[in-house]
Amino acid sequence: MTVAGGSTRDPYAPLPGLRIALDGAVLRLTLDRPDKRNALDDVMVAGLIDALDAAGRDERVRAIVLAGAGDHFCGGADIVARNAGGSDAPRPRVGSIQRRVPSLAHRLVPLVLSVQVPVVCRVQGWAAGIGFHLALASDFTVAASDARFWEPFAERGFTPDSAATWLLPRLAGMVRARELLLLGRRLHAAEAVDWGLIHAAVQADSLDAEVEALVDRLASGPTVALGLTKWLLRSGQTTPLDAHLQDEALALELSSRSEDFREGLAAFREKRPPGFKGR
Repeated sequence: MTVAGGSTRDPYAPLPGLRIALDGAVLRLTLDRPDKRNALDDVMVAGLIDALDAAGRDERVRAIVLAGAGDHFCGGADIVARNAGGSDAPRPRVGSIQRRVPSLAHRLVPLVLSVQVPVVCRVQGWAAGIGFHLALASDFTVAASDARFWEPFAERGFTPDSAATWLLPRLAGMVRARELLLLGRRLHAAEAVDWGLIHAAVQADSLDAEVEALVDRLASGPTVALGLTKWLLRSGQTTPLDAHLQDEALALELSSRSEDFREGLAAFREKRPPGFKGR
């Protein structure tokens, strides 16, 4: 399969630190560096970008799961490894961060927000920095009740990235965003639910069952309508009402031409559950 940029690498092939599997209609993306709390390096971020980009065009994919192996979801970006060059390592040119970030972390979060299939995030342990932001950007995040969310930037002496200052004020409000970003408050899973940041907090021994039940429901849903609804919810944050109503009319036109729409009507007439095919 050809991916963005003309590469012929299979976007669903696993990479160091990242497991990728197409499981029926579900694309499973699992961060797999448990000894580093699944901290993201550039290879992992690029692999997530390729997989999400491909999934947006792959009609087999009807839901996506983001998860982390081991005790934690994601401890953030691996800034230690990125800055571990020895004394003989060449000093990066001025502006190296500004050049690198737009093609990596700053592509990843918008893809999670915009890919037109539902994204479910499974969180255990810590979700920090970009790990927190992936949870915020996902359509549904289900966390173990003992999970923790944290913005480490102020404590480390640098500024937020990967959409922290865009997502948090919109989801939690400016006052709470300041508390998280300027004071570095650690947030318990139940608090994250109360603040409207994640979907649910469940007992750790129920986490897998709760996630899979949600994924199964989404993956068997009317994929075209769900994807268009996701697009409308996101675009409506910045679109004036008149323009947004035009977008709603367009989405209604497209969804009403889908096979799943016809199946939904037939199921209603016949008083039975619909059997959506995602088409």
